[in-house]
Amino acid sequence: MDTYFEYLRIYSQELGSRIVEMYPPVQGPNDPIAKQVATLLRKPLPAQALTISGLAKHLKTGRSVRIVGECGTGKTLMSMGVAHTHANGAPYSAIAMCPPHLVLKWAREVLITVPRARAFVIYDLRNGGDPTRPHGVIEVQLRKGQPVSKGLKTSLFEMRAMGRSGWRKLCPGPAYFIVSRETGKLSYHWKHTYCVAECGPDKGAVVNPDTGTTVPSPDGGFLTRLDFAALKHSETVSRSNDGTAVFSALWQADRDKIQRMAPLEYIGRYMKGWWDYAIADELHQLAQETAQGNNLGVLYRCAKKLIGLTGTLMGGYADDLFNLLYRMEPRLMVAESFAAGTTGRRDFATRYGVMESIEKIPDQDNACTRTAKSDVRLVRKPGASPLVFGKFLMASTAFVTLDDIAEYLPSYEESVIEVEMDETLGRAYEQVEKDIREAVAANRGNRSLMSLMMHRLLLYPDHPFDIGEIWGKRFNPQTKHYEPFLVTEAPDLPKNFAYAKERRLIEDIRKELRQGRRCQVYATFTGEFDVAARLESALRGAGIRVAVLRASVPTLKRELWYEKQLKEGVEVVICHPKLVETGLDYVEYEMRGNGGIHLRVWKTIHGNASSRKEISL
Repeated sequence: MDTYFEYLRIYSQELGSRIVEMYPPVQGPNDPIAKQVATLLRKPLPAQALTISGLAKHLKTGRSVRIVGECGTGKTLMSMGVAHTHANGAPYSAIAMCPPHLVLKWAREVLITVPRARAFVIYDLRNGGDPTRPHGVIEVQLRKGQPVSKGLKTSLFEMRAMGRSGWRKLCPGPAYFIVSRETGKLSYHWKHTYCVAECGPDKGAVVNPDTGTTVPSPDGGFLTRLDFAALKHSETVSRSNDGTAVFSALWQADRDKIQRMAPLEYIGRYMKGWWDYAIADELHQLAQETAQGNNLGVLYRCAKKLIGLTGTLMGGYADDLFNLLYRMEPRLMVAESFAAGTTGRRDFATRYGVMESIEKIPDQDNACTRTAKSDVRLVRKPGASPLVFGKFLMASTAFVTLDDIAEYLPSYEESVIEVEMDETLGRAYEQVEKDIREAVAANRGNRSLMSLMMHRLLLYPDHPFDIGEIWGKRFNPQTKHYEPFLVTEAPDLPKNFAYAKERRLIEDIRKELRQGRRCQVYATFTGEFDVAARLESALRGAGIRVAVLRASVPTLKRELWYEKQLKEGVEVVICHPKLVETGLDYVEYEMRGNGGIHLRVWKTIHGNASSRKEISL
């Protein structure tokens, strides 16, 4: 044998047996299922029951577990099953943090899955306020299969005052508290604190109050007032006396507006250990240094056991796992000598990721030495070491795929259809591409230009009109500012013409409708150049009943919105994949037509996985 592939192919069974012998699983396929699994109101499938039993066993000694499963494998059901099984009949309380459009769905799932359970939604810290909006902690019950606010109304303050023992008297059975990820991070109002120079060489420019100097921009040049629209900016500056680096925020709390605290911030400060279990849904969205990501650490502190759910644990890079592991298993990460923050993340990526070393050597000779000065930097690349699985995931993570439950599901099919552009569109596209290539080649290293040009090239085949002049920005070292320049002008093609991609989409949709299957179409450009509106017009012109889901539909009402469209006889729904990225059950719209490409791996995977048939055009 000449390759590792041949070696593994020949000795795979022996190696597998040896691994199982050295590392016996906590729950094997032939081990008995935990008795509490049978008491759930919904019967888990065999693979789900195996996962529930194994993770419940691990929680007897471990603090946290993770369920990594494709969309449709029943992660919500399994997380409730793990908590219910580990409690072993004792009363318990659980807090679940999920995306905002899944809050009521979680409440419904709790009520139809866990026996004698009560569900509560944490809206905010108030016990009053706008009477048209819910406040505090409100119980949710089912009415005709739909969750409605009915029952006990309380607040986090009252819950803290009564403590765990007082709550047990009030609610002796299982109690689930669901909080929106967006609500959980909602904190105090803030405002910008930059100054504007009134004299000197920087007159009219934005300056940092701590230093009195202009603020450098990450893209080159300096920040202007337009850069402070709705973003928090900061910089690291050096003290004048000792040269130490300090954090200088260009924002502060706004004392003129209403004072408030995020519900999860309150829970993290005053209700540590109040819950028995914490569940973090869509774990991959909590992997960054954001308020939402930090709330994962709050869940770890406020509960005795932590359960994480995700369909895509990492986005291709090893350090995607760093923050998740540090927030879910901090002791293990400290034992591995990783520090919290940027330094630890870089060390983790260096040890378990793929790093590329780039060395730049200038052409000019040095005046006093023959040794050329070089600039070396490390750039992370996709990939992760298998040691990550062995050290951090194997003992506490269950991986579930649709193949594990495939025999209980309808068939699923994915296909990519290549559609040639019409001759006129093809010639126009080639001209735009040629001009953009020349501009990028003439401005190498200009990442903002490259990003903008990529956007226009992806947009033009779906929206070949009303784009007009395409402008880029490049840095002028003399003025030290970014200056606009014309890249090209996109030809305006007829709007009242159905292009090849649209004709093929209409053809596929009609084929699905003849078989009694409704369709969901994704359109990734829905802002300034509204491809969704273009597709809506094309489908209506073909006699198809169509509706567009917009971001203006409140997240809590999107599932109800789909039900309304179903009752009104809508055959096709168009939306941006981010609006239904996670968790929504809308299998009535069975065929998915992908009208564009999204450059975020997680969004593409989750947006495509809620159906039984997927077609990308």
